[in-house]
Amino acid sequence: MVGQAEYELAGSDLGEVRFALSPMNELALSLRTWREPGRYPLQLAWLQRTEAARTGLDGELLLALTNADMWTPDFLTPRPWSPLTRFDEELAALAATPLDVVADDIAEVHPDPATRPAVLKGRRDRLLRRITRALAAYWTACFEPWWPRMRAVLEADIVFRGRTIARDGLAAMFADLSPQIRLVGDVVQVELTSDVRFRRSTAGEGLTLAPSLFTRRPTVPIAPAEPPLILYGARGAGTLWERDRPRAPDALAALIGAPRARLLAVLEAPASSTELAVRLGVTTSAVNQHLRAMREAGLLTSARHGRSMLYLRSQLGDAMLRSSSGRL
Repeated sequence: MVGQAEYELAGSDLGEVRFALSPMNELALSLRTWREPGRYPLQLAWLQRTEAARTGLDGELLLALTNADMWTPDFLTPRPWSPLTRFDEELAALAATPLDVVADDIAEVHPDPATRPAVLKGRRDRLLRRITRALAAYWTACFEPWWPRMRAVLEADIVFRGRTIARDGLAAMFADLSPQIRLVGDVVQVELTSDVRFRRSTAGEGLTLAPSLFTRRPTVPIAPAEPPLILYGARGAGTLWERDRPRAPDALAALIGAPRARLLAVLEAPASSTELAVRLGVTTSAVNQHLRAMREAGLLTSARHGRSMLYLRSQLGDAMLRSSSGRL
């Protein structure tokens, strides 16, 4: 059965919609990738790179935090309030989760006590402490080394969505998030694979949109009473683990140099210097030197997003790349 979540915007006010990032959400959703790798082929490279690190984790508990339908307890996917959310802040909030909430949310994911994993039974306070420790270790081993690159992709997505709103409006932005999301009048409709169905107003709470690298389809909280939140697949997730060595047109490389020509080729979507350095296999300082020179020449535009400066090809840069490729 196909379900649907509906969020009624209060007057379709743009102020009701905000973008945010959640490291804890990404950590929790990645458990589905660990449990069913075949469903998430875009993250197989990450699974391979973290395989050795995962052997020392509390895998029995972590994998029990999902079910066959790929649900995770709502208290593991908190509503983030900012694009600058930090994992240590979310971990502290997790450790303070009311014990009845922990029990209720786990029961939503594993409703039959007879088949509920044994590792999730027992005293609630001990279970919450074990979950907190397990997630902290999981973050340190499998996320912290890669988080700067992950965050750069997520932040670039948010910048892109903001530009879409400014250029084409709120409805166009929602339509571009996912084929399963649309804005009909004042109501944001999210088509779900589960049989969850609810409609609620965002009045007084607003609607948070959070890009994710670990979801193929939009995800919402299981319980309608949870704060309005839609997790959607981020742009660029498919290239996250690739090391790009794009071949720039020879004529362009001869004119501005091969490193800058490669940068121009990959900056069709916003990216930070940190992300670009990882993708191209060079140092961040080297990338920054090229980016500054190209921006001063008018080949790139830049915009600050949180703690990151994101770069994008300008119209002049687009024209130069097309011309040197022989498409004009």
